[in-house]
Amino acid sequence: MAKKFIDVMDTTFRDGFQSVFGARVLMQDFLPAVEAAKEAGITHFEFGGGARFQSLYFYLNEDAFDMMDKIREVAGKDANLQTLSRGVNTVMLDTGSRELIDLHAKLFKKHGTTTVRNFDALNDVNNLKYSGERITAHGLKHEVVVTIMDLPPGCVGAHDVAFYERILRDILDAGIPFDSVCFKDASGTANPQKVYESIKMARRLLPEGTHLRLHTHETAGVSVACYLAALEAGVDGIDLAAHPVSGGTSQPDILTMLHALKGKDYDLGLDAEKILKYEDVLADCLKDYFLPPEATQVSPIIPFSPMPGGALTANTQMMRDNGIMDKFPAVIKAMREVVEKGGFGTSVTPVSQFYFQQAFNNVMFGKWAKIADGYGKMVLGYFGRTPVAPDLEIVKLASQQLGLEPTSKDAMDLADLDPKKSIAHFKAILEDEGLPQTDENIFIAAACKEKGISFLKGQAKVNVRKISTKPKEPASQPEPSQSMAKSAKYSIVVNGNRYNVEVAEGFDASITSIAPASQPASAPSANAQAAAGTASSDDVAVNSSLPGNVYKILLKQGDSVKKGEAIVVLEAMKMEIEVAAPVDGVISSIDVSVGESVQNDQLLARIRP
Repeated sequence: MAKKFIDVMDTTFRDGFQSVFGARVLMQDFLPAVEAAKEAGITHFEFGGGARFQSLYFYLNEDAFDMMDKIREVAGKDANLQTLSRGVNTVMLDTGSRELIDLHAKLFKKHGTTTVRNFDALNDVNNLKYSGERITAHGLKHEVVVTIMDLPPGCVGAHDVAFYERILRDILDAGIPFDSVCFKDASGTANPQKVYESIKMARRLLPEGTHLRLHTHETAGVSVACYLAALEAGVDGIDLAAHPVSGGTSQPDILTMLHALKGKDYDLGLDAEKILKYEDVLADCLKDYFLPPEATQVSPIIPFSPMPGGALTANTQMMRDNGIMDKFPAVIKAMREVVEKGGFGTSVTPVSQFYFQQAFNNVMFGKWAKIADGYGKMVLGYFGRTPVAPDLEIVKLASQQLGLEPTSKDAMDLADLDPKKSIAHFKAILEDEGLPQTDENIFIAAACKEKGISFLKGQAKVNVRKISTKPKEPASQPEPSQSMAKSAKYSIVVNGNRYNVEVAEGFDASITSIAPASQPASAPSANAQAAAGTASSDDVAVNSSLPGNVYKILLKQGDSVKKGEAIVVLEAMKMEIEVAAPVDGVISSIDVSVGESVQNDQLLARIRP
């Protein structure tokens, strides 16, 4: 009897890069590996979408559409090039309007896409209807998704076989057009028996001949077992990656799966020797990239705190950027409670990021002291219906802190009512910036906001961790001397005047101290001093609450400010974090600039009460 052919999608150039390098891999570095994959017999590639859209503009100073065009050129016209889309979010982290959802499908078709894998992290089928229709209308193949995971121990009410059957029936009843169905486990936590029973259920429910796939990660250590269970239950396709972006937080390696299937009645249609050559080329392409140790590990706590592989390294890279990697274990541990109380949305982008951001806030600011914007809006219903009702106390806190009422309105209807999510809005921004109003530029601006505009203006920066560019630390530090003293820079206030000084070890006897001048009889008023930028010992410091980058400065020196009013917006962990005035007063100084990196408790501004 002939073996059953199993289609393999090579996720290396999308999910592999995302799961291992936080999506930060430069185009010129990996294109030779695409050619090697083609020569090895790979015909189905995941090549864009997901975090590999925004990340190119955020970290690489590259155009995602240009990347897609170049991969199509190398892979050939007959290759099945697939992207990942988040339903009503497409490749954004927020809900798109209908016209932006349509533009996404139009542009991805234009730039070489064959198939779009389309999911909703809440498994709210209403969020799949319109996006699926537009994908099909633009001539793309639509792979509709049921997102899966295991819940933390003790949680019930969703993410069992009966729940997935209900979602699949809702998809069929909604009349959503699709060419294939995928069960997507981004956290790699679904247990093999549940996978087997879910695929069996789907085979029974779906029309005969429907192409059925499983996607999982090795993060929890059971990916190969899950693929074997899925194959036994009747899947037609699985997702694999190539070394060094396989295993760990990514998909199982192609060679590993070929080995696991020896003696079984399945044929992946690939030759191990050719795959070896491909992986050698890929390893050489990526040899200069810093490989995060957590990307190669299997974590036994992931089933308790389901962090997806594709989000894990993106977050650890950001934590490294901000010098707070030591907080990562505590954040992962805190995720469990956040998932338990958040309504059981599947831990896949954007919901996984909401979980991580809330866990991060719980660690950095205290439990539930600061509700993350995305998490709060999710439990309030602004992204659709969660699988179960979120914890009522958390809903109440989110409503109070975000100033929003819970809603049951359709997420796209809400987006369509928001003028800032219209194509006209982004055209106006492009016009104001003197940029061409092409479809691509409109979508880049919509998906990437200010960072997209920075890219289009040629102001984007490259932030890639490479071994060759990592600063080298000296082997040993010499003892300080008068000719080579340790030094530090400070800002000080003397008699109400602010100075920058540099302090060095050692003592220079030739310097003569000068007594301070006496104060004038009548000093300027506090408000006049503040407006003039003269510091006072009475000033109240406004400090950063965590490391990050200065995203926006909302007020200027001399402005009046009310307690609780935002002065500076920091960006950290894909969040915009407002730093508010602790008192009423006048801004006496702004001590940072936009784009500047700041550390925890660094001075941002001063207020004259």
